[in-house]
Amino acid sequence: MTTDHTIAVTAPTGHVGSRVAQLLVQAGTRPVLLERDPDRLDPGLRAAAEVRLVDLADAESLLGATKGVDAAFWLDGVGESAPDPIAASSAFGAAVAAAVKANDIGRNVFVTSGGAELRHGAGNIDGLAAIETALDATGADVTHLRCGYFFTNLLMDLDGLRAGRLTGTRRPDEQIAWVDPRDIGEVAAVRLLAGDWSGRHVQGVHGPQDLSFAEVREILTEATGRRIEYTEVSDDDMRGVLRGAGLPDAVVEGIVGMTSGTRDLVPEQQREFLTTTPTTLGAWAFTVLRPLLAA
Repeated sequence: MTTDHTIAVTAPTGHVGSRVAQLLVQAGTRPVLLERDPDRLDPGLRAAAEVRLVDLADAESLLGATKGVDAAFWLDGVGESAPDPIAASSAFGAAVAAAVKANDIGRNVFVTSGGAELRHGAGNIDGLAAIETALDATGADVTHLRCGYFFTNLLMDLDGLRAGRLTGTRRPDEQIAWVDPRDIGEVAAVRLLAGDWSGRHVQGVHGPQDLSFAEVREILTEATGRRIEYTEVSDDDMRGVLRGAGLPDAVVEGIVGMTSGTRDLVPEQQREFLTTTPTTLGAWAFTVLRPLLAA
């Protein structure tokens, strides 16, 4: 393991990036945190790192903020908040690739998703696929972490969970990988610090086990002490709900497409020792979700 390089971290206040940044500091480095709003950073982390103001949606801003950096952790924080998520992610990928080439960022770790191997037809995941492709074209060393379904996605509907409702468009028995974002951060940090890899790598980050929504319902019921029921809705019904919330069509199709385009997908990266991370959904739900539901 080596700590003699300057590592940039995007999204350092997020579930994944904050863990990456903390571990880099604890490993003895002084990471460069790329952040639009430094006031959101933990004060301890801010004191132990170099903070550079950046607008990730602006290619020139990103280019300037990554000067002198020779390794980087990349997470797409642009697409999810844009009116056309796939186009915004693709533009971010082009900006990242330009910065990697211009600033000679030799080692890169990118958080992507299972389904990106399809390249097209998977909603917002198509944007992540475009970023993978852009990074690959730079010729720099890159590891793509193709992750499972984040535990923290459950936090998007706390009111529903308080009322005992878990809703989705997957069949109750369809199993997918579920993963704690903190575990993704740990894999990313170790990869950034390791000095014995080069070239292009794709690594799954799959959590401890694949789970169906029927199994997730049982786990959440036990961990939170609240009876949770799962309701499967159709893709069209989900479109109706999202449009009713005022979301643009491109956003609606991007969200729905992530499930419809990966339904019953056999991941390119199969579950194995390398892809399995330790934190269980039950442990996470008890320590993180249960207090939030009780608040």
